[in-house]
Amino acid sequence: MQIILGVIFHYIGGFASGSFYMPFKKVRGWHWENYWIIGGLFSWLIVPPLAAWLTVPGFAEIIRHTSSATIGYTILFGVLWGFGGLTYGLGVRYLGMSLGNSVVLGFCSAFGALVPSIYYNFYPAAGKTTFHDLVSTSWGRIVLIGVIVCLAGIYICGRAGMMKEKELPDTEKKKSVAEFNLTKGLVVAIFSGIMSACFNFGIEAGKPMAEAAVSAGFNPLYQNNVIYIVLLWGGLATNFIWCMMLNARNKTFGDYTDKKTPLSKNYLFSALAGTTWFLQFFFYGMGESKLGNGASSWILHMAFIILTANMWGIILKEWKGVSRKTKTTITIGIAAILVSVLIVGYGNALK
Repeated sequence: MQIILGVIFHYIGGFASGSFYMPFKKVRGWHWENYWIIGGLFSWLIVPPLAAWLTVPGFAEIIRHTSSATIGYTILFGVLWGFGGLTYGLGVRYLGMSLGNSVVLGFCSAFGALVPSIYYNFYPAAGKTTFHDLVSTSWGRIVLIGVIVCLAGIYICGRAGMMKEKELPDTEKKKSVAEFNLTKGLVVAIFSGIMSACFNFGIEAGKPMAEAAVSAGFNPLYQNNVIYIVLLWGGLATNFIWCMMLNARNKTFGDYTDKKTPLSKNYLFSALAGTTWFLQFFFYGMGESKLGNGASSWILHMAFIILTANMWGIILKEWKGVSRKTKTTITIGIAAILVSVLIVGYGNALK
C-alpha cells in the first residue's frame, strides 16, 4: 500500500509539473522575463513557507537550529538548480511542451539518479547507495542499464526534433511553437537537464532538516517541505538576478504596470503557474517519504512529467503536419524513456 501511495503522489506531482507552463500561455503583452519571475516569486518565495506552515508549523525553529554547513550546501545546490530551472523555461519556449520536456527531463532523470551515488562513493553515508554498489551488484547494473536506455530515449527524441525541423516550413512550426528553434532549444535543454538534477542533490544535502522535522513529531509525509524553503532560496536568487538583468537590457520593467495589457489576468495566470510548479515538489516529497529518495523516486517523478507534457503537446498539436515516420520516432523516444523508468524501478525492487 505504501508503494501504491508513493506512485500516486509522484503522479500528482508529475502532472502538476508537466502542466505548470500552460497558464503562462494565457499571459498577454508581457515579455518572458516578466511572467517568469512573477511566477517564480510564488514558486520559490511565497508558496513554500505557506505549505510548510500548514504541514510543519515548527519549520522556522528547525531551520534556525540547522548547521550553517547544511544550510550553505542546500542553498548552493538551489543556486545551481536555479540555472536549470531558468533554462528549462527557455527549453520549452524553443522546443515546445513535448520535445522540450522530453529532452530536459530525460537528462535530469539520468543525472539526478546517478550523481548522488557518485557523491556517496567518495563520502559514504549509512543507507545511501554508492556508485560502487551500482556497478558491483546485479540490481545496480540493472539500474545502470535503465539510465542508458533513458539516454537512448533522449537521443531518439532529439532525432525526432531534427526530423520535424526539416519537414515543416517555418509558418507551420510557428503555429505550434511560436519561437521554435531546434539548435538553440537542444543546447539549452541539455544544459537545463543536467543542472536541474541539482534539485535532487539539494534534497540530499538538506536531509538533516527533514530528519529534525520527523524527530520533532511532525508527519513524515511532509518532512521535505522544510528543505524546500531553503533550497528554493537558491533557485530564487539565480532566477531573480537573471530576470532583472533581462528587464534592464530589454527595457521591459514597464510591463509590470503597463495598463495596455490585461494586468490582473497576467498576474493571476503567472501566480497560478508558479503555484502549480511548486505543487510538483510538494507531492514529490510525499511520494519520496513512501518510496525513499533513491533513483526510483526521482526517475518515476520525471517519467510522469514527461507523460503529462507530451499529453499537452498532443493537445496543442505540436506534431501536427509531420510525417508518420517522425511521429513514430518521437513515440519510440518517449517510450524508451518510460521503459527506462520500469527498468530502474525493477532494479531498485531487487535491492
